Amino acid sequence: MTLSLYFTRRFLKSVAQVLLVFFGILMLIDMVEQLRRFSPQGIGLAGAAELALLNVPASLYRILPLIVVFASIALFLALSRSSELVVARAAGRSGLRFLLAPVGTALVLGCAVVAVLNPFVAATSKQYDALYSRQAQGGESIFSINESGLWLRQGGADGQTVIRAARSDLDGTRLFAASFLIFDAEGAPVQRIEADEAVLRAGEWALTGAKYWDLTARNPEVSSRIENTAALPSELTPERIRDSFGDPSAIPIWSLPDYITRLELAGFSARTHRVWFQMELALPLLLASMVLVAAGFTMRHARGGKTGQMVLFALLGGFGIFFLRNFAQVLGESGQIPVALAAWSPPVAALLLSLGLLLHLEDG
Repeated sequence: MTLSLYFTRRFLKSVAQVLLVFFGILMLIDMVEQLRRFSPQGIGLAGAAELALLNVPASLYRILPLIVVFASIALFLALSRSSELVVARAAGRSGLRFLLAPVGTALVLGCAVVAVLNPFVAATSKQYDALYSRQAQGGESIFSINESGLWLRQGGADGQTVIRAARSDLDGTRLFAASFLIFDAEGAPVQRIEADEAVLRAGEWALTGAKYWDLTARNPEVSSRIENTAALPSELTPERIRDSFGDPSAIPIWSLPDYITRLELAGFSARTHRVWFQMELALPLLLASMVLVAAGFTMRHARGGKTGQMVLFALLGGFGIFFLRNFAQVLGESGQIPVALAAWSPPVAALLLSLGLLLHLEDG
């Protein structure tokens, strides 16, 4: 028990050290990028640091499996050079047995990351997107979805239009049971439009079955009018609407199932969000497999030679699994393979291959 706690403490310390190193590097890179990107807007060092602080947690979260690989390699190399692995084996502990501590720690760490760090990263990503939009476009996201349907926003300094629809097609360019509320530059409502259907075309919404209300009149219903076909100017494009759907990583995992349900009820495809949700559930298993991959190549005595070659193999194995996971994610989001296969096959394959290597080296 004491030896397991010792290995657990060493593993957590190694992860923390590697995490701090990557945080410092990514922070500097991101600050330079923010200064370069928003220099025409006159952003200062404090503003760039604020944007970087909000963006770096998401970057660290994406490369967390690689951080675990680096930390595991550093741990096993340190244990090998100090001959602690030799002492543990001499005490009657097999290699697979004392691996239970770091692997179990990686599983627990993965569960804690998904349960606690995921909502934190989602909150910082959402705040970063809002600040980035204000810096780049002078406004926030144009898309939102809740129980009442989907919401869009268009316009600029001369007035805004808020659009609500009960549902839409897959890319949000055809709205059904749409409502348009038009505001002037001072933010006062001036017109309301209800349409059976609204189709986004070049520079306008083509309305079918539209009813207009003049909200500046004393009695809007008396002055209302109905037009079978009409057009409403718009600067929205299908690309802007799709980009406003948001990255699924910006949604806390606890809210993701409900968001997926609302997205599908509104008529959108939620396959990307389903793949992300399953990949988050599989993250603890992926982190554990990364520890085993590193152990398979570096859990040997340093005097055996070829240490650099073994470290290179461990890094190649970790990067290979990481890119295989990303490739499977792309295939899952495009519908080429099932969602569960895209999320779970890379960590399961890595776990089985690394276990096979360890069994061959330790007991073969």
